[in-house]
Amino acid sequence: MSGYRKNDVHWPKSNAPVGGAAVGEVHGRRIRIGDQWLIDFASGNYLGFDLNEEIMDTIAGRVRQWGTYPSWSRLGSLSPYIEIEERLGKLLRAPDTMVLPATTHIHSSLIPALAGIGTVFVDEHAHETIYHGGRTARADGARLQRFRVDDLDDLTRRLAASSTGVRMVCVNGVDSITGNLLDLPTLARVCREHAALLYIDDIHGFGVIGERGPDEISPYGSQGNSIVQHFNETYDNIILVAGFSEAYSSPLAFIALATPLKQHLTQVTGHMYAQPSSTASIATTLAGLDVNEREGDLIRANLHDKTARLLAHIRATKVSTGSTHPCGIPIIALPIAHSDDLPSIAQVLWEQGIHVTLTDYPYVARDQIGFRIQINTAHTNDDIDQLINALNLLTEMPVLRSDR
Repeated sequence: MSGYRKNDVHWPKSNAPVGGAAVGEVHGRRIRIGDQWLIDFASGNYLGFDLNEEIMDTIAGRVRQWGTYPSWSRLGSLSPYIEIEERLGKLLRAPDTMVLPATTHIHSSLIPALAGIGTVFVDEHAHETIYHGGRTARADGARLQRFRVDDLDDLTRRLAASSTGVRMVCVNGVDSITGNLLDLPTLARVCREHAALLYIDDIHGFGVIGERGPDEISPYGSQGNSIVQHFNETYDNIILVAGFSEAYSSPLAFIALATPLKQHLTQVTGHMYAQPSSTASIATTLAGLDVNEREGDLIRANLHDKTARLLAHIRATKVSTGSTHPCGIPIIALPIAHSDDLPSIAQVLWEQGIHVTLTDYPYVARDQIGFRIQINTAHTNDDIDQLINALNLLTEMPVLRSDR
């Protein structure tokens, strides 16, 4: 195969955008940036709902009914909010739910409200917005500590040492870079043994993974009802926060929690005064729930097949990947051998028509510098082939970290 080699004296001068780039046009999973068309492997949209005709067609009717923007706070809640919360509760098997515009807003107001003057433990790999919520809690009088979720002995010691006040452990359900799943049963046991509240952000798991059973048609499980159900856990001492943005392609978020806690939060936080969601987000969420109920498991099986195909190729070439969970979540991390090569790698991918998320320090730890691939059901087999060809070129150079 022709192409660049790592030992070439001169790398090509990069004209690929390493930072943010404006997308000028979209056709399916192909996007135009400037004059270059690329296959988009950088967005979520795991279930392909952003391109689903049935879901798109529901927007106009809802807008005619409610206007483009129903500008009431949740104190003046629309009936569609109530419908979403009721359907979510059944899907998640949760005691209660609360629907709000964004997980960022939930973290910034909910974590301080729950922590009080207690202690907030935030995993080092948790979403940055969770850490911001912890910092707000610290400004209000709480203590804030970082820990590593893969070192539960250390967390156990920390929990035992902070025996007064609320103790709150904040983590991702599915890691946003590697796609690896939290060891929820073990962490939940540790938290319950120390009467700590476990706060899970599962924005990358909701809609993809769900409850396990003999009738499941993929290792993701069924219904896409989140990591709590995937591990057959209860909501005792657990608060689940997630959103519809990654899997359902709709900018809406939610909390799954006990009803008394929901009633308490409506009085002590700014949630009820939050900026409302657009009618389009409400409409697409409701339509997405319909599609999920009717054919979601078939969609997820298709998603798993495409992800498994790509992962099998990567592992056969002995390229190292941070994505190690056996069920193959459609987030694939590829760390690179030398961080200085990242701009040139971006250039090669650009020229091969591939758009990915570059993961550079300090966005990730130095040993995770590389890029992230996200698969969704709207990708075609030809799209996957083109990505594989680009990865083969990088493997030959070689610039990807190797397991050899």
